[in-house]
Amino acid sequence: MKLSTSYRDIWKVSIPIIIGSAAQNVVAMTDSIFLYYKSEEDFAAIGFVAAFYIIVAAVGFGFSRGGQILMARRAGQARPEGVGRVFYSTIYFELVLAGLLFLFMTFGTYWLFAGFVDSDVIFYKALEYLETRKWGVFASYLGVACVALYTGIARPLFIIIDTFILAATNIFLDRALIFGMYGFPEMGIAGAGLASTISEYVALLVFLVYMIFDRKNRVYNIFKFPKWDPVIIREIVGLSVPIVAMSVVGLGSGFVFFGLVENFGERALATTNIVRIAYLILSIPAWGFCTGINTMASYFVGAGQPEKVRVVLWKTSFLCLGITTLMILPLLIFPNQVLYPILGDERAYLIDAAYPVFWVLWGILTAFSFGSIFFNGLIGAGETGLALKLQSLCAAGYVILIFIVVRASWGTMVLAWSVEIFYWLAIFGLAYAFFQRPRWRKKAIDSEEIQ
Repeated sequence: MKLSTSYRDIWKVSIPIIIGSAAQNVVAMTDSIFLYYKSEEDFAAIGFVAAFYIIVAAVGFGFSRGGQILMARRAGQARPEGVGRVFYSTIYFELVLAGLLFLFMTFGTYWLFAGFVDSDVIFYKALEYLETRKWGVFASYLGVACVALYTGIARPLFIIIDTFILAATNIFLDRALIFGMYGFPEMGIAGAGLASTISEYVALLVFLVYMIFDRKNRVYNIFKFPKWDPVIIREIVGLSVPIVAMSVVGLGSGFVFFGLVENFGERALATTNIVRIAYLILSIPAWGFCTGINTMASYFVGAGQPEKVRVVLWKTSFLCLGITTLMILPLLIFPNQVLYPILGDERAYLIDAAYPVFWVLWGILTAFSFGSIFFNGLIGAGETGLALKLQSLCAAGYVILIFIVVRASWGTMVLAWSVEIFYWLAIFGLAYAFFQRPRWRKKAIDSEEIQ
């Protein structure tokens, strides 16, 4: 493959990933919407437990990102056989990791949730959902390894198709298993977990069938099963541990946020879940561009063209901001009309309660467009250790501020959500400062002189 800093190449790499990266967001959003119609307690519970499971998914996705970066670098170095070895090392490691997370969800989540949740209803419903959802971790982790391969070699088109299959399957099974339709048993929130699990296995099977018939991947020795390679595993872990830690820190702070908001009451948690649904949809472009920037930044570093990294960062950030703004404007201008087809009028009062937070969400997404892109530029450029330090610092500040706002007598939902704006502005400022440092400028200048 050959990439440039043109908008066309940014689109080519990012658009399929934008759709593909929506997989977990689509699953979480679909579960939430159907449970909204089931009961307010189910809807509140899914907001809490889905925030936790997204962390579980992010762990697998984070390790696959390490593999993706290595595969993109091998492609940039014109070493296709190395791509295949990295791919299988990623699979081996993901399987081991999936087993460990499954054990934790089986034996550890009871005590974890007990430390965050005051409501017995939310607590037991969250555990009920996880009892069926945890089995999907194996399909999820293998799936992100396959996605990492096609993202790393900049051929992510099939990811779009597979994501649509995942979404369609999940929508059908959610309806069937939550409400007991089409001859299926009525399982409530447990049915949402089972529907999502089955959907991930269906999507994985379809992806594997596609890989079997895809002749273009033969150059990467996809069907040669190498032995466990500790050297490559160490490389993947070296890149991935900071990425995973960053995901856990970032999403973990969101999980803490939901746990603290629950102290406002179940109604506040349900209102926050409305905002979370909007956030899940509106942040899809940013997360897709982030994954795309991992590939492009790593490619340019591997190709000896680091001077192009900053160029593609700015272009991608403005693209992300433009798309996100176009998506959120209808929600700000016509909130009830936009959300009514999804949520109906059974609990329309939750939409009214959430409306002031939607304006804050616009500010969050604006800061997010620049902060997340530049931050992932650091990751793609191989500066994962520095990125972890920066995010840990910012996340610590975020959690402290959230705790103060939620616990204070003057705290409100609007103020609690507003803290995230400062979080992403801090991330952007620190990442931007890195690319302005003499060390990076010298690296780019030296590369231009060599060329």
